[in-house]
Amino acid sequence: MNLNFKEEYSIKNLMPSKADMKNLTTFFYAFSDDTRLRIIILLIIKPLCVGDISFILNCNQTTVSHQLKILKSLNIVACDRNGKSITYYIKNPSIQSVLNATVDCI
Repeated sequence: MNLNFKEEYSIKNLMPSKADMKNLTTFFYAFSDDTRLRIIILLIIKPLCVGDISFILNCNQTTVSHQLKILKSLNIVACDRNGKSITYYIKNPSIQSVLNATVDCI
């Protein structure tokens, strides 16, 4: 490349920090699995329990629970407990905008 020092420095300053890059990588990891992505889309439509998600996706409950645990650890979903029933929902409503923008890009 033929960048001078000033240009190189300016470009480097526009790049996200290492911590921000780690957060971006972790965030997009949530969308990298087909089952997780389908769960996210379902929960954008409506908060649901594991059994309902499992039924709609035709997946076993263990698989759904495992993916929900990952999504919860990534702060993508949260849950409310009502007695024995646990309902999962999208924690950040901006997730829908991210997915819409992604669909527009492909």
